[in-house]
Amino acid sequence: MSRYSIDEFVNNTGQKDLGQGKFELERDRMLELNLEGRVWTKRGSMVAYLGDVKFTREGMMEHGLGKMMKKAVTGEGVSLTKAEGTGKVYLADGGKKISILNLKNEAIYVNGNDLLAFEESINWDIKMMKKVAGMLAGGLFNVRLEGTGMIAITTHYDPLTLRVSPDRPVFTDPNATVAWSGNLAPDIKTDISLKTLVGRSSGESLQMAFKGEGFVVIQPYEEIPYALQTA
Repeated sequence: MSRYSIDEFVNNTGQKDLGQGKFELERDRMLELNLEGRVWTKRGSMVAYLGDVKFTREGMMEHGLGKMMKKAVTGEGVSLTKAEGTGKVYLADGGKKISILNLKNEAIYVNGNDLLAFEESINWDIKMMKKVAGMLAGGLFNVRLEGTGMIAITTHYDPLTLRVSPDRPVFTDPNATVAWSGNLAPDIKTDISLKTLVGRSSGESLQMAFKGEGFVVIQPYEEIPYALQTA
C-alpha cells in the first residue's frame, strides 16, 4: 500500500499542464477542458473547475424543435450542459475510461450514454435504426456527430476497435457497442429460439451487423439493456 507525506501526495497526484490543447486527458478517467469559449458536456459530468466559467443546462428549444421531439419520443440519454467562459473544467463519468477523438470533417456515431463532451463546432443529431424500431423495446438510438473539432467518449475499461471490410463484416452485442464510423449503417441480426426467449433475450440472440468499410468500437461491458419485443 502506497504511503505518502502530504507534500509527496500533493506532488504525485497534482494537476499537470500537458500542453495538449482544449481537450486534455489529465488522467485516463478524468478530462480537462482548457476552456476559452463554449463546450457541450454531459449533464452531471463536471467534478471541478477553475476560473470564470458558467454552466447552463440545455434549453428545451436550444437545438431546435426536431431534436426536442426526438428526445421526448426516444428518451435518448443525451442531456447536455453548456460550459462557457475561461478556465479549466474537469469532467468524469462514473470512473469510465475516456478517449479523445479529433474529427476532421468526419462523422461518427456514439451511444448517447457514452458521449462525454464535444466542441461547439461539431454538428449532432439523434438517429434511430429504423429497421429495428418495432423489434426492440424502446428502439435503438444513437448520436451522430459530424464536422471538425474534438469529442470525448467514455467506455467501461479499455475500448477495442474492430475494422469492418466488405469481405469481413462485424457482429456486436448492442449493449457493448460504443461507437462506429459515420458511413456505416448497421442492420440487426436475430437468432430467436424458444431457448433464447426464456430468460435473457439480448446479447447472443440479438446482434448489430456492420457491413461495408469502416470501424466499430466495443467495450468489455454490457451497459444499457436493449430487450427484444417478445409479445
